[in-house]
Amino acid sequence: MSWLKNLKYLIAAASALVPLALFVPAFAMSGGCGGECASCHSITVQEAGTLLKGIGVVKEVKPAPVRGLYEVTFEQQGNTGVAYLDYGKKYIIAGQAFDIASRQPVGANAPAAKQQERLDPATLSTTDALVMGNPDGKKKLFVFTDPECPYCAKMHGELKKLVESEPDLAIYVKLFPLKMHPKAYDKARVIVAKKSLELLENSFAGKALPAATEATPKKPVDDTIRFAAAAGINATPTLVLPDGRIFPGYKDAAAMRQLLQ
Repeated sequence: MSWLKNLKYLIAAASALVPLALFVPAFAMSGGCGGECASCHSITVQEAGTLLKGIGVVKEVKPAPVRGLYEVTFEQQGNTGVAYLDYGKKYIIAGQAFDIASRQPVGANAPAAKQQERLDPATLSTTDALVMGNPDGKKKLFVFTDPECPYCAKMHGELKKLVESEPDLAIYVKLFPLKMHPKAYDKARVIVAKKSLELLENSFAGKALPAATEATPKKPVDDTIRFAAAAGINATPTLVLPDGRIFPGYKDAAAMRQLLQ
């Protein structure tokens, strides 16, 4: 498939995912800003959320790779979408931005690192992981979770069921905050620093956590983020089985039990 056909396909897919109220056939930016755009233009997540009300829940907004646009990441019915908002805050553009030279999408729509199907279990560190089940269990299951991820919260309840039926299972919960959840990073730092499943469960329940401070370590969470990137893990929740097989996405207790057999 040529890059042009791929472009048409991606734009159609984005249109299906994001039923926007406005369609903009073309966009032009008048001159006048020759320096750093952020020094003249700004927008908050709250303001973007108000502008895009009815389209989705805005999770992140930042300058786009294309000058004169903001890149807005949002959630809609469990899916993640990206759209572009002009600096004048009048137009919303659906679809992908492509670099002409490389013929590749840029920004949040750039291809994610390919997720491996399996990794070497010996490379997984239990350091700074929260432990569920039997700490001395011979079976080891790793779970990469985000404290603001609703699917992680749902699967956490299934993990509790799983350990009840698997007495020889140790579950190591690795805090892996996604950029689309702007408060998740600091929450993960606090949870890991306290080594507290209770704080993780409070976050899943929407309860306030103690605020992160300068003294709250960043390295444990940063190490997990780097490991996940190297392994191509880019979603939560993600399971890594004792033999190293990787399974992204929500699983109930029965499905996880079957995978462990």
